[in-house]
Amino acid sequence: MQMEHSAGVVTAERLDRPPTPARHLSSDTTRAAMRVQNEVLRAVRAFLADEGFVELLPPVIGPVTDPGTRGSKQLDVDYYGHRYKVMTSGILYKQASLLAFDKLFFVAPNVRAEPPETCSTRRHLAEFHQIDLEVAGAGQAEAMALAEQLLVHVVRQVLVAVPDQLDLLGRDPAGFAGLLDGPFDVLTHRQAVAALHALRHPQSPDTEIAWTGEELLSERADRPFFVTDYPKGSRGFYDRESRTEPGRLCNFDLIAPGGYGELVSGSEREADYAAIVTRMRETGENPAKYLWYLDVIRGGIPPSAGFGMGLERLTRFLTGLPSVWQVNAYPKIPGEVAP
Repeated sequence: MQMEHSAGVVTAERLDRPPTPARHLSSDTTRAAMRVQNEVLRAVRAFLADEGFVELLPPVIGPVTDPGTRGSKQLDVDYYGHRYKVMTSGILYKQASLLAFDKLFFVAPNVRAEPPETCSTRRHLAEFHQIDLEVAGAGQAEAMALAEQLLVHVVRQVLVAVPDQLDLLGRDPAGFAGLLDGPFDVLTHRQAVAALHALRHPQSPDTEIAWTGEELLSERADRPFFVTDYPKGSRGFYDRESRTEPGRLCNFDLIAPGGYGELVSGSEREADYAAIVTRMRETGENPAKYLWYLDVIRGGIPPSAGFGMGLERLTRFLTGLPSVWQVNAYPKIPGEVAP
């Protein structure tokens, strides 16, 4: 259990759920984590601006949202008599925004009603933020390279700009040496499943890596690594299927070492109207719900690739804190009512 110093008094901080808002916001731990997170956002925006990206403000509600929410539920709102969704991800809007810009990003708020049992993972929030970007004409390899470059840039900047905050949190900068030393390793989904089976973990070869298996792989790594090429059916209809290897999706996750788990999830996007409608039906989605999106696709958008990088998960990894709620000013724990 972490000990914190506040007004000269040493107190024990619970890690299973947040304290009261007043205590959380006045905590030295929270202040240090927010200063690190502020530097993360500064570094992200500077890096992407230098790379020619334009930042757009994402929508908060819409007629549909990303269906690939991995077991969580979507929340509804009444929008002038219409049932709208609170955004779980800006993926559909990122694709549409390619009509305006070839390189774009959001710092996007997302809400996912995660199953209450995920409160014990220390890595799930019901309300969180993603650094969400998209690049016209890019493929899987380019998106992976960009995710790696962005992460390395952010880590370097945080180490230079706020080492005092890392020191206050007890995070040793030497722990990032492996991350800064050469390209990240890559495992295919098939290789990751084999590695988990060798650890006697019952991972299905037909589904995405469950968070428990992901944590096992992460705990055994000393630097970030990619998991690529998930099987068709395990991810959303917008992940493009390989043209040369049917059944394989051109997508990836970036996993942090030390048990911190997934930081990034991304893919090449399907941009063909007929293929998207077919994939929607294969995944049990009703195309009629996606009329505005399909109208955009039918009119023609460029092929692209992109990813979402979890801001709170990244901040937790940088700070070394045990629970993701500790790096959110107003944390929403799955299953619990909160301000």
